[in-house]
Amino acid sequence: MTTDIKAAEQFVYANARLLDRRRLEHLTGAGTADAVVEALRAYQNDDGGFGHALEPDMRAPGSEPAATLLALETLVEAGATKDPLIDGAAEWLASAAAPDGTLPQMMATGAGYPHAPFINPGGPTFLTYALAGALWRTEARPDWLDRATTWAWTELESLEAPHTYTVVFALRFLDAVPDADRAGAVLDSLRPLLDDAGCMPVPGGVEGEQVTPLALSPEPGSRSRTLFTGEQVAADLDRLQREQLDDGGWDFDFLHWSPGQALDWRGSFTVSNLRQLEQHGRISFSLTTSARRSPPPAEP
Repeated sequence: MTTDIKAAEQFVYANARLLDRRRLEHLTGAGTADAVVEALRAYQNDDGGFGHALEPDMRAPGSEPAATLLALETLVEAGATKDPLIDGAAEWLASAAAPDGTLPQMMATGAGYPHAPFINPGGPTFLTYALAGALWRTEARPDWLDRATTWAWTELESLEAPHTYTVVFALRFLDAVPDADRAGAVLDSLRPLLDDAGCMPVPGGVEGEQVTPLALSPEPGSRSRTLFTGEQVAADLDRLQREQLDDGGWDFDFLHWSPGQALDWRGSFTVSNLRQLEQHGRISFSLTTSARRSPPPAEP
């Protein structure tokens, strides 16, 4: 099974945001982490949080937990785990959080701006898991992280019939928090929630929407990967390669509610999917990028 890397790159350059073009260049070796950080900087507000539709389902300019999560995960992806942008994000999280450390799915200030119909001000606090997980993968150790971590352990060790996205974000926390033995015990309790393919359906989602092993456990060698067999992961990688579209990009299986949202997510997912395929040894960028790193000399 093959992936058309050139077509995927062309899709990103034709359609994706500057941030995702910079992510692609960093992934292929044609660009730097500093360029990713500079593109991300435009989404940060004066209060330290991130907004401006960085998270494509929320189009508000103000700071949002989901946008701040995406910013932190992008910095981790680029290896910029000491960047000052992280300190600003941590300060905003502390200022916006409830006393127990939790943050809502969406801030009240975003209500007047276009946003996905499945998101409302307030809402579930499951992003808190992933925000804490992202900060555990950086060098930052704000007081808020201790509060959020305490809340996360309390919730996770008493979970009953959690929503699919609670599990998605909880796994990001469990993969990063320092206490490996405690995390392993919680992971074992989540195992019965998976079907025979290692997937979880999304209640209330579009028809057939589900979360697959690669969405639940993106990183090879992570703690959460113990929930899946090698065969399940290989089958999901096969699916990922099959789902590349004729235009070179990938689509996503949740609600497409605006042209801008759909295109922003497609660019982001296309880069993320290429990264997963490369991490799992399905593709290599060494040949496709060498010519771009060394352009031919000018004619005399």
